[in-house]
Amino acid sequence: MSENEIYDLIIVGGGPGGLTAGLYAMRAALKTVLIEKGVPGGQMALSDEVENWPGTERITGAELSMKFTRHAQSYGLEILSQEVVSVDPGLEYHSVRLANDTLLKAHGVIVGTGGSPRKLNVPGEEAYYGKGVSYCAVCDGFFFKNKTVLVVGGGDTAMEEALYLSKLTKHVYIAHRRDAFRASMILQERVKAECKIEVLWNTVLTAIEADEDGVCSVGLQDTVTGEKRNLPTDGVFIFIGFDPNNQLVPAGIKMNADGYVITDEKCETNISGIFVIGDLREKYARQIVISAADGSTAALAAAYHVEIRKAAAACALPEGL
Repeated sequence: MSENEIYDLIIVGGGPGGLTAGLYAMRAALKTVLIEKGVPGGQMALSDEVENWPGTERITGAELSMKFTRHAQSYGLEILSQEVVSVDPGLEYHSVRLANDTLLKAHGVIVGTGGSPRKLNVPGEEAYYGKGVSYCAVCDGFFFKNKTVLVVGGGDTAMEEALYLSKLTKHVYIAHRRDAFRASMILQERVKAECKIEVLWNTVLTAIEADEDGVCSVGLQDTVTGEKRNLPTDGVFIFIGFDPNNQLVPAGIKMNADGYVITDEKCETNISGIFVIGDLREKYARQIVISAADGSTAALAAAYHVEIRKAAAACALPEGL
């Protein structure tokens, strides 16, 4: 890699979408580099178990991430462990600047930076992060072995993480602000069948309290009656959704009111040659299989875009060159 190289395609983000895009780009013989500042796999790598990847009944997120990575690298995909600080559109090439001030150029760029856990923004949440407050059961569940924890949320992730925590802890509370979960029925049934899990319906978290050993209790409020109470707990796991990591999205690219990027069916933005995939893109559902599909779509579209750009550049050369 050097600043003088011109890539066909630069992929920013190594989640399931980015890795799939890398695989398809290499199969299309595109000169490609994938840039990921963390562990390849993204949020997928943090999942305890994945049970809805077609053809695989059950696999850990870490193992599936490794398989994605090895598959892409088997085609020679270059994976660069660096942080991207900006993506800058250009007329001839698009540019990607790294934290070490290296500037890379390419005909096409695929951005798949995903999202970050949404915060409740209640008193004590930020202060006690890492001291009993967590957004990843797989990462931190071990520290709460035989203890009591509270899970906040009502979607698939909250259910999956509560079930995982029930294997380690003495008791798991789930606080949900409504009287019904929005998670898939199979996960709801598993939660209801787990004797270690207790659901607190119509309940919101109002505060997190701690002592010298870390989190010790939380403040709760009933959304129907307004009644407030304290609940002793050793840890709080928050799973209320994700916000898009759209900091690298260039100015001028269209986004919806929630900050998700609007693309066409090819995952291309309103700036030609810049594609957005995965959880950063506006869509109906957010699943590993959908992110992977985005990656393949964007890579195939990028291959066509690169071919057109190169053909146009060749036609523009003076005769005899």
